[in-house]
Amino acid sequence: MGKRIDVSDLDIYYGDFLAVEKVTMVIEPRTVTALIGPSGCGKSTFLRSLNRMHEVIPGAHVEGKVVMDGQDIYGSDVDPVDVRRSIGMVFQRPNPFPTMSIAENVLAGQRLNNKRMRKAESEELVERSLRGANLWEEVKDRLGRPGSSLSGGQQQRLCIARAIAVQPQVLLMDEPCSALDPISTLAIEDLIGELKQDYTIVIVTHNMQQASRVSDETGFFNIAGTGKPGKLIEMADTTTMFSNPSQKATEDYVSGRFG
Repeated sequence: MGKRIDVSDLDIYYGDFLAVEKVTMVIEPRTVTALIGPSGCGKSTFLRSLNRMHEVIPGAHVEGKVVMDGQDIYGSDVDPVDVRRSIGMVFQRPNPFPTMSIAENVLAGQRLNNKRMRKAESEELVERSLRGANLWEEVKDRLGRPGSSLSGGQQQRLCIARAIAVQPQVLLMDEPCSALDPISTLAIEDLIGELKQDYTIVIVTHNMQQASRVSDETGFFNIAGTGKPGKLIEMADTTTMFSNPSQKATEDYVSGRFG
């Protein structure tokens, strides 16, 4: 589990507008890579391009390569649904399906993929996924209740359980804690530390402390001005990025002088 991703010369467009320009990076397997930078510099856009969620927006497209397992995920013979099965996504706001129970939420991905499962199998998958998201002990007695009955932090862990139930290789997280209180945030951060043993994780965060706590590698994105494309300014192991970055813009950002 957990695959390496090689991104080379990736340009990301909304129609004619170049939103992110020429990103090249290696995302190592079973590590946490944090993407930081000011608002509007293309971090989330780049994240969504890693599992072809970007192109769900009409007119949106990319040029360049994203290679996982030796295969360009944008290759003409590649089904985006397969890509999203192996590269899961957790969004900024917890979004459990409100009409579904806790258990049904966990199984939603499998059902979407038309996987027919016996009752014992699906019960085992629900337990395994909820344990994987550190949620099992809290919800095991109320699996039939709606997912929306949980607290915000629990809902986010339910969304993580839903993402890992389909057994992806990679988990993308777009500011997964920005809507949560500090205690729930800590729970998600602890969980990220555990999940990286099995998955490759890429997280967008505006929280510098969070990036320094949870990630192994950090990439800093910046933008020269409105209407200009976002760019990856530098990327290195997290300790270096926060203590001794090579670019002045990175140093200014991580030390809180701008952004």
